[in-house]
Amino acid sequence: MEERLIEILSKDLIQRRVQELAEAIKRDFPEEPLTFIGTLKGAFIFLADLVRAIDKQEVEIDFVRLKSYGLSDKSSGEVIITKDIELEIRGKNVIIVEDIVDSGLTLAFLVEHLNLHHPKSIKTCALIDKKERRKVEVNLDYVGFILEKGFIVGYGLDYAERYRHLPGIYEVIKDE
Repeated sequence: MEERLIEILSKDLIQRRVQELAEAIKRDFPEEPLTFIGTLKGAFIFLADLVRAIDKQEVEIDFVRLKSYGLSDKSSGEVIITKDIELEIRGKNVIIVEDIVDSGLTLAFLVEHLNLHHPKSIKTCALIDKKERRKVEVNLDYVGFILEKGFIVGYGLDYAERYRHLPGIYEVIKDE
């Protein structure tokens, strides 16, 4: 089976939207320190671009790694923490940064888990909101793009660990 990639979001469009998301976050938290928690591996490129656009002095960054996809293109439905946060988030404003919210299971699990640490607030920021396979409703405070369907890669998103490095976002088309 051969795979073709069709660009659906260009590098320039993504960068403009990341800047807009950063501006919205700065408006909501003009003077307060922020702790960004990115989900590995998919959100690392988005998170890096987002925090550089925030340009605040008081920004902390941490990562979690959650497993629900493995090497497949479908969520297993079970979420496992393989790397937890290392920063103390009690009393802090936390922004979870996700590459994509699909089923909603991973984000719902992460919000519940981080609430156990008693942060001041938790906001969510997703590059892609894709409702095609949504199983759990989740609140998304900042959304880059809404996509209805399709399997996408690039800008941190992967398929079996491939395509993360691409600067745009592409739909994977499988030809037989």
